[in-house]
Amino acid sequence: MAARYGGAYFTHQRSESGRIDASLDEVFRIAREAKIRAHIWHLKTAYRPNFGRMPEILKRLEDARAAGLDVAANCYPWNRASNGLDACLPPWVREGGREALLRRLADPATRERAKTDMAKETAEWENQYLGAGGAAGVMVAEVLDAKLKPYEGKTIAQIAAAEKKDPRDVVIGIVRADRANCNCILAIMDERDVRAALAHPLVSFCTDSPAKAADGPLSHETSHPRGWGSAARILGHYVREEKVLRLEEAVRKMTSFAAEAAGLEDRGLVKVGFAADLAVFDPATVRSEATFESPNRYSAGFRYVAVNGVLVVDQGRLTGKTPGHALRGPGYGQAPSPTPRRR
Repeated sequence: MAARYGGAYFTHQRSESGRIDASLDEVFRIAREAKIRAHIWHLKTAYRPNFGRMPEILKRLEDARAAGLDVAANCYPWNRASNGLDACLPPWVREGGREALLRRLADPATRERAKTDMAKETAEWENQYLGAGGAAGVMVAEVLDAKLKPYEGKTIAQIAAAEKKDPRDVVIGIVRADRANCNCILAIMDERDVRAALAHPLVSFCTDSPAKAADGPLSHETSHPRGWGSAARILGHYVREEKVLRLEEAVRKMTSFAAEAAGLEDRGLVKVGFAADLAVFDPATVRSEATFESPNRYSAGFRYVAVNGVLVVDQGRLTGKTPGHALRGPGYGQAPSPTPRRR
């Protein structure tokens, strides 16, 4: 039904690590049987045992397209991911939601069992804690409880050393104290894999994080730097400095590729009749200012940004205007062309 109305299947794969091949099989099957274009969200080969596998995963995308499937992917330009800190705990602890998790962790014996599982290599579940290399690869990114704010920007290893605690006790303690609201940064990707994905013609870009603000109520919330500086990092670091891909290709992936993947037929190109969504940047100075430790920083080098023809950034300053609106795909109000799209 979705394909009849021009829909697309955007998927967060079931697995990005040990079961990634089975996960790809599922994506390809859905694309084939539903006759729908499929897009894999933030493609990665996660955890150390899978480092270096990105080329073979990209080859599988190529082969699927050669077989007639309209499949593609996106990724963000950072070699660390983000998730809830409670995802470092085994699945049985989290079963049933937040309140069930907190009830379990209130029991000392259950906490000990959870600690044992966190240190166990297993194929039964994807161990995020070990997949990040343990305590040194897990950084506290954002907490809700103000009393826990000093932990932000510190790794579990740093906190454990300062407090002379088992790092697993630190994880469980923060999860309990923040009622499972804490988010973390995870060192679960290899830079070579990130570069391979960014450079590949079937992979566009994403942020995978919501927009934040440097002032007002939202300024007290931190996040992954991808929510602040992904486009600037690609243009400045990976295009200008590292030459991982050409500027023209990076712009294509940020504009027409993304619009086509989402089925937005009047966006993504500078063309008569299209919406005037434009960004003017200096390729010599554009750069991301956001870091993992201090993400809440706007990027440099963007002089003008227009949304629907109205400047929202003018001479590098926010104008306060809000001309954006919800975008509708091709199935809204009329049936789309049945012709499959090819990138």
